Order: sequence, then C-alpha cells, then structure tokens
Amino acid sequence: MHIAHLINPVLNPVSKELSYLQPLTFESIRLAKKKVGNAMNIELLTAQYSEDIPIIPQFFQKTENLERSVLDFENFSRPQKLPLLRDLIERLYNGSAAKYLIYTNADICVQQDFYLEVAKKIESGLDAFIINRRRIPSVYNDISQLPEMYANKGRAHPGFDCFIFDRALYPKFQFENVCIGIPFVEMVFSQNLFCYANHCKLFDRDHLTFHVGMEVFKKRDEEFLQFNKKEFWKAMFKIWPQLDSRKFPWGDMNFFYRMFRWGLHPAIPIKLALKLELKRWRL
Repeated sequence: MHIAHLINPVLNPVSKELSYLQPLTFESIRLAKKKVGNAMNIELLTAQYSEDIPIIPQFFQKTENLERSVLDFENFSRPQKLPLLRDLIERLYNGSAAKYLIYTNADICVQQDFYLEVAKKIESGLDAFIINRRRIPSVYNDISQLPEMYANKGRAHPGFDCFIFDRALYPKFQFENVCIGIPFVEMVFSQNLFCYANHCKLFDRDHLTFHVGMEVFKKRDEEFLQFNKKEFWKAMFKIWPQLDSRKFPWGDMNFFYRMFRWGLHPAIPIKLALKLELKRWRL
C-alpha cells in the first residue's frame, strides 16, 4: 500500500502554542512511519513557504514552495499569511503518486499504529474517511513525553482535522479560496469527501490522533472568519448538484436524530443540512 501524508509547517506561527506543538507532530509522524517498516510505502510531505524550510526535519520531503496566500484575495486589517487549502492539497496530489492521500493539521500528533490502522480502514473498502482527534491536557510540551501522550486517552473532539482519501477523488474537489487556520476548512473539506466518495466514514471515537490542549473552540479573527464563510458557500454552490445529506454522518438515521446530531456538530453547518433536507424530500 502506498500512502502520502502532508502537513504545513510554519516557522513563525500566529499561535505561539504551535511553536512547541509542531516538534511533537514531527516526531510522532516519524515514529509512526518507523513502526510500519517495509510493510507499506509511506511518504511524508510538507507544503511550505520558503521561510518555513529551516524548521522542517530531513525525513520530510518538501514539495514546491507555496507562492500565494489568502492575502492575495482579500485585504485584512490584521494581515496573516495563511495558505489556501487548495494549494496544500494540490501539492499533496502532485508531490506523490500514492493512491491514498492524508492531510492533517500541523498540531495533530499521531499514534504509533496510525498508518497500520489507516491501512486497515482502506482495506475495508473505504475511499475516504475522517479521523477525529483526542484532546489531552496541555501539561505536555516535550518530545520525551510522547509515551505519556500516547497512553493518555484524553477526551473526544468534534472537529475534523485528519482527512484520508483516494487520489482519484482530488480532481473533483472544490475548495475555492478557503484558507487554513480558520473555521470552514473542516467544513469544505468534509463536504467534498461526503459528496464525491463512494464509501466515506467518520471515525469520531478512535484513539489514533491527538492534540495537546483541551480547548474545543478558539477565538478567530472575524474578518478571516467571514472570508472563509463566503468562500465555503461558493464551493457549496459548485458542488450542490451532487450534495446529498444521506451521505453525511448519521444521514441514515431518523429525521429528528440526524437533525439533533447535525445541529450540535461544529463541522456540519445546520443551514446546509436544512437546505439538503428540503432537496432530499423533493427527490
């Protein structure tokens, strides 16, 4: 099995927490690949700006440097050089011939059996899936503590930040200019998977990825939030003919249950769900 996994390291992150979280991510990914040995072909890739190169470990393969950011598409009163999601996934797709592609946030660590478990899920017949992270206390900040982090079950987190998909799906994706680091990334990515995959599944209780920090929601810049929201709805307009709420998590449950679950879920916009329910009843 051939799998490529891409992250986006940042030399000077806006969030200071990322400065000590990234080394944990790097090392956890290295150890997970090491555990696989020769059983699978695992490629580790990065998408980065030229200034980010100094912090990238040698065991990652650097794809073509990013040239543009969200700042090329909008003026913000407090500028942040945030990459576009579509540019990252383009580099993942073009940077490897792997049949299965993984994108995770730079602050998401993986368990040592991560790739082995991903392979089992692929072999079960899935062509796309999402793995939710576990949240563990922010007392950890050093690589030497990784064994303790692996053992800590933590708590569930509802957001989406680990996406695995068959490369054949990529040419269909519509991300518009949604930038990473701001809400709506998880929404636009997941909706493309739900829309175009034949067999997509959400794993929201597996202990395969984790994040140091117990927070569920972080405060985000309102200007960037509104920009991503606008770009998200542009993308939804483009894929609307193929969208079907029956392919959502819990989409096969009764109406009241699925609306309850979707209404509480931060990565499934209730406005979109309601629109798709109307579409569903008309068909």
